[in-house]
Amino acid sequence: MNTSNQVRLWAAQRLSAMVLGICVIVHLITIIYAVRSGLSADQILARTQGNVAWFAFYGIFVIAVSIHGPIGLRSVLSEWLGWRGRSADIFLLVLAVVLAWLGFRAVWGVYA
Repeated sequence: MNTSNQVRLWAAQRLSAMVLGICVIVHLITIIYAVRSGLSADQILARTQGNVAWFAFYGIFVIAVSIHGPIGLRSVLSEWLGWRGRSADIFLLVLAVVLAWLGFRAVWGVYA
């Protein structure tokens, strides 16, 4: 892989890490609030269903995970298993698509 692609992947992983950091903090604060308020699953879903802000937030969360995870796994596969090249890139692209698909299914389930 050429240097410019490596720089792009490095930047994408760092940017997605920053987004994930914020998303995880907001998600944990939300969980703590819900638990301390004694909210049931039905009450939580009543607050999230149809809420565009929560849909957008969790959509961004899913996109960040779908970018960050496969890029990190790419390094692990390369260093530990020596798996590099086109086959590894295709596998990781498929993984990113699967993560995004599953994540957006979950987001849609909470929103719809």
